[in-house]
Amino acid sequence: MGSFVKSFIKYFVGRFVVCLLVIFVGVTITFLIPRLIPGSNPAEIAVRRIQMVGAYLPPESVEKMKDALLKLYGLEGSMIQQYFSYWRGLLKGDLGPSFASFPTPVTSLISRSLPWTAGLLALTATISWCVGTLLGGIASYRGKGLWVRIFEIVSNAVRPIPYYILALVLLVIFAYVLRYFPTGGAFQIGLAPSMSWAFFKSVIKHGFLPALSLIIVGVGAWFINMRNLVSNVIHEDFVVFAKQMKLKESILLRSYVMKAAMPAQLTGLALQLGTVFSGTIITEIVFSYPGLGTLAFTAIMQNDYNLVMGITLYSIVAIAFATLLVDLLLPLVDPRIQYTGGAA
Repeated sequence: MGSFVKSFIKYFVGRFVVCLLVIFVGVTITFLIPRLIPGSNPAEIAVRRIQMVGAYLPPESVEKMKDALLKLYGLEGSMIQQYFSYWRGLLKGDLGPSFASFPTPVTSLISRSLPWTAGLLALTATISWCVGTLLGGIASYRGKGLWVRIFEIVSNAVRPIPYYILALVLLVIFAYVLRYFPTGGAFQIGLAPSMSWAFFKSVIKHGFLPALSLIIVGVGAWFINMRNLVSNVIHEDFVVFAKQMKLKESILLRSYVMKAAMPAQLTGLALQLGTVFSGTIITEIVFSYPGLGTLAFTAIMQNDYNLVMGITLYSIVAIAFATLLVDLLLPLVDPRIQYTGGAA
């Protein structure tokens, strides 16, 4: 028991250091890219907006205004000074103010949108992964039944379709033509968020079409991926030997075939959950869903790179910790991987 604890601690520390290194590199790149883009200085943009409406500002007033805005936005000093200042604020949980919604903090804007995207993505990714993985494993192991052929054709047809194309089709059919669902939003206008059934019913109704567009494409992708994995596993020596031992098909499928293919599928699921708004940006825009995708699009259009950096940072941290979680779970799922870091 003691050796296992030591091996686990050593394994965890190594993976955790890699996780922190990924976050550090990601934060550094996220900090540098917006500042290297020409014409992205928010102070100059703010001054130009004032001048565009016809207001006259003396040159000395313009410079004073720029200096004040740079100080407010945390952009004064050299690039290195800004970098260390950014890390100091980051360690305190302060990502600075939004440029477009000044003086609202970036963390406040993200905290409003994150639950909608996290809930939508977690639900759709989990459902599509479970359904696609289960059907893909059964279909590949059981052979060429009629339902397998039909589902395979549908999956191959749906898989290459972008989320937003399917979202537009569903929006036109079910929102504009049949009028079964609302055209956008997260809940009914005028309805205050609460723990009541009326609010949850409204949330479900507004989120059904965005979720359906993600689930349909996701199930097709996971189904094909699982079929490819299982088609290779069933020819492995340990599966062939288990068949020769006349084990029940249910045990073969669950304990040998599915279990061997599960690590790759689990890794894919964790990475998908880590990408907080990947694949949902345009879907959220299509349905006017108030998630991180819509927030990121608005921030990009308004040159609000403080907000863009904040959203990207959340995504980097989510991916890094999702990968860490997978590394910790894989030895429990795959006996070929041990906490000592080597193969069994």
